[in-house]
Amino acid sequence: QVQLVESGGGLVQPGGSLRLSCAASGFTFSTYVMTWYRQAPGKERELVASINAQRTSTNYADSVKGRFTISRDNARNTVYLQMNSLKPEETAVYYCNARQGDYVYWGQGTQVTVYS
Repeated sequence: QVQLVESGGGLVQPGGSLRLSCAASGFTFSTYVMTWYRQAPGKERELVASINAQRTSTNYADSVKGRFTISRDNARNTVYLQMNSLKPEETAVYYCNARQGDYVYWGQGTQVTVYS
């Protein structure tokens, strides 16, 4: 059974940091592209950051470049998102996504709330 379980969300003040984790099971994690998305209330889901299977390439939304870092540990089947200097407009549900060709899996999401 495929599972993607996000954790690490919560409440943080503007300028604060959070580290999200996504633990994967039920598929060969090390062969999948892993991506973090987010969806704010009333808005479409948007790509935040992605990392390839070999950890040699990353991609970020322009809005998070220089503040967020995606990483993965293939031995632990886990992908991370370090988020620094958070802004109120980044309040959203953050989702983990795994993709390999036509195989696509989603986690249930973790809420991040940036409040002042």
